[in-house]
Amino acid sequence: MADGTLVGRLRPHPHQDHALQAKLAHWNHARLAPQTPPKDWRGDLMREHGMLAVEREFIERTRLGQSARAATAPREPGAFVAWFERLKDLGPGQGDALFPWLAERATLDEMRWFVDQEAAGEAGFDDLVALSQVKMPVQAKLELARNYWDEMGRGNAKGMHGPMLEALVHALGVTPQIDTTLAPSLALGNTMAALATNRVYAYHAIGALGVIELTAPGRAVQVSLALRRLKVSAKARHYFDLHAVLDVKHSEAWNHEVFASIAAETPDAAVHIAEGALMRLQCGADCFDAYRRHFWGGDGKKPPA
Repeated sequence: MADGTLVGRLRPHPHQDHALQAKLAHWNHARLAPQTPPKDWRGDLMREHGMLAVEREFIERTRLGQSARAATAPREPGAFVAWFERLKDLGPGQGDALFPWLAERATLDEMRWFVDQEAAGEAGFDDLVALSQVKMPVQAKLELARNYWDEMGRGNAKGMHGPMLEALVHALGVTPQIDTTLAPSLALGNTMAALATNRVYAYHAIGALGVIELTAPGRAVQVSLALRRLKVSAKARHYFDLHAVLDVKHSEAWNHEVFASIAAETPDAAVHIAEGALMRLQCGADCFDAYRRHFWGGDGKKPPA
């Protein structure tokens, strides 16, 4: 039934639909894991087709909310990079009051809950970069490769970023699970997985990943301050300490080596990069709003006195 009907208007936004996001998250967890050929490959293919349709409807509805703003993005490489960099200040969710509050006032139990939600929605930046770089132009591909190599600890297992987050999760004693994670956090991970695994959203994936590099450092600083204040060990908080610094360098290179080169070669890709970035930022903004409501109660606009 079309969204313009009464039933359509009463449907929750996909980012708030826990049943939908949990279904997608369980599917993503299974389909992205290494597998062996199923006996009933036709039945498996039919089930996959059904889930792909569910995923596509979710992503297209999410795109719709950002398409008008994305359409204003310039196509010229230098102008596009300047437009993109302004998202650090003007994009959805930027400067959210949640993060200074975490840094200054959150209790250890509250930080445990926050990390639990964040880890459950983590889609694996290294894998997303690897999926997204396929058949990209040479200059962009080389920068994505350098980024991936950093994510992989430059060949040193102790420097891999994914296990660093796992170390924090272990140190805080939390056990992220799909069914106990808020819908917006699941939606964030599901969005990133959808963009990276569907080549029709290849440029969207690049934009979504790049905007993480652009905007994450400021939030990482605040989370690191909270963990430090709560006497979480340096080893456990290293994930956020590292991203507070390294992502600044990644963002500078990403903007000029990836975005500028793609826009120069395929100017119309700029709008799709912009759309992906705005979709990712909106996912984050929805998470922050849900977290504030959980911590502060009510509409989540003011912290408790």
